[in-house]
Amino acid sequence: MSKQKKHDDQLSIMRHSVCHLMSMAVQEIYPQVGLGVGPSIEDGFYQDYGLPRGVAITPEMLPKLEKRIKEMIKEGIEFKQHDVDFIDAYKFYKHDPYKTGFIDDLKAAGEKKVSFYKSGWFDNLCAGPHVKSTEEIDPEGFKLTKIAGAYWRGDEKNDMLTRVYGVAFNSKKELEEYLKMQEEAEKRDHRKLGQELGLFILDEQVGQGLPLWLPNGAILCREIEQFALNEYLRRDYQLVKTPHIGSEKLFNISGHLDFYKDGMYSPIKIEDELYYLKPMNCPMHLRIYQHEMRSYRDLPIRYTEMGTVYRYERSGTLHGLTRVRGFTQDDAHIICTPEQLEDEVVKVLKLSDFILKTFGFDNLKVVLSVRDPENKEKYLGSDQDWQMAEKSLVKALKVVGWPHVVEEGEAVFYGPKIDIKASDAIGREWQLSTIQFDFNLPGKFDINYIDEQGKKKRPLMIHRALLGSLERFIGVLIEHYAGAFPVWLSPAQVKIISVGSAHIEYCQRLVAELRLLNIRAAADDANETVGKKIRQAEKERVPYMLVIGDKEMGSDKLNVRIRGQKEVQQFEKSEFIKRVLKEINERTKELK
Repeated sequence: MSKQKKHDDQLSIMRHSVCHLMSMAVQEIYPQVGLGVGPSIEDGFYQDYGLPRGVAITPEMLPKLEKRIKEMIKEGIEFKQHDVDFIDAYKFYKHDPYKTGFIDDLKAAGEKKVSFYKSGWFDNLCAGPHVKSTEEIDPEGFKLTKIAGAYWRGDEKNDMLTRVYGVAFNSKKELEEYLKMQEEAEKRDHRKLGQELGLFILDEQVGQGLPLWLPNGAILCREIEQFALNEYLRRDYQLVKTPHIGSEKLFNISGHLDFYKDGMYSPIKIEDELYYLKPMNCPMHLRIYQHEMRSYRDLPIRYTEMGTVYRYERSGTLHGLTRVRGFTQDDAHIICTPEQLEDEVVKVLKLSDFILKTFGFDNLKVVLSVRDPENKEKYLGSDQDWQMAEKSLVKALKVVGWPHVVEEGEAVFYGPKIDIKASDAIGREWQLSTIQFDFNLPGKFDINYIDEQGKKKRPLMIHRALLGSLERFIGVLIEHYAGAFPVWLSPAQVKIISVGSAHIEYCQRLVAELRLLNIRAAADDANETVGKKIRQAEKERVPYMLVIGDKEMGSDKLNVRIRGQKEVQQFEKSEFIKRVLKEINERTKELK
């Protein structure tokens, strides 16, 4: 086990133990409380509570609960595991339907005993593990953060429980650093900035998880799509376009209706045939491949599409742009021979590196997900197939010189994969690019090519999405730049502010001149003070502001306000235009 893995496991155990103490504190106040799920999660933990009728856990109670937990930690309480038979377990939780439900699950799974952990007077059904004693926990290293609602077992038909969240770290210093980062993250929240910058809205009448792009957001989408597609086409990808719905026949062949139906929307009946909103683009790309016979000379074939797909996500999991129900992927499927596989993966890795770094993501982490060697039956494909694919991915990573982490058991059932994670401006990791090998679909669709001996052979297939979902990528991008996009991505690149009504016509001519040069310019000729117009442009995070008065109208010089700088700078008009075009063409990506 690596040092990092051991550290993460110990931190998770400690967080689980603080969660356990929180339930002790809650049960002191409400002895009849029901205990639902209570796991450790990234950065902390949460616990679901079924509260007696007429009582509640309120935000005002959280500091009191924190104080009580700290007192318990200082008592040096020991955690002791012991097994309980099913009869006694049911008796112990006769008034708690949630714990009884867990006991039912364990019994149905064929377990002989039920694991409990005792800490002081508090005994709790729990698989653990826990710290040996609260002496291992820093009483100043945790904080209870928020309260939310959660359905029992995630089912909207079940009881609504109260979920209490907390964060926990090894020390007060680590907690303070985390809270400071969260404060900065709140300022960068893409949902708030998306509204302020006029990028997108989520409208209940349209439907949950279905964003509407406003004019500024649509420009941002277009710039990202055009940049990505142009780079793909330069590298011999072939652009295809597929419909939003597909026949039941297609998704039966692909296996989506067997393995992915819960993530698909209900079918639409058309002339006695069922159609589904597509959850993925790959089945249609394979049908394009099949429309004519292929030779080894045709391979590799690289199909790419900005394809919009639809997947059912529970309403409670939706989150701005980063978790939606309808989204567009910069999808591509590479169909190649076994001899071409390694080289194709190398090309995808290099392309991903270029794409992500162009958008300002310089700190990349690579994860190679392989199958669980102890549970091979969970995966499609032979040992030989998996060994070949995993070795090819490892070799490709070595060729590009990327260190990587191997995660056993994290491969998808149809093949190993590489995920690329990027750290944003405040250090948060986001999983962006993914490269997946597929043993499944080529066989499902019986795709072939004719080899050099004139024999039919099955090609290999790689799925890859370098931006992932366009919606999610833009959500991450908004937070990375705090809405202050580099010039090439900014919906408005230059804002021209008129001092008075006499200057409006000149401002409009200047806007037209810049637009002819493909610079996105806009004029603010509202009947407001110059100061108010400047503050509005700053709020909109426009990279450049030009204030036009009598002096500027009678000269070729411009007074330029550059975003993030206090001093006004003077430029010759031609010099300013040259500067802006250079930033657009070179895609300058410094953070402001």
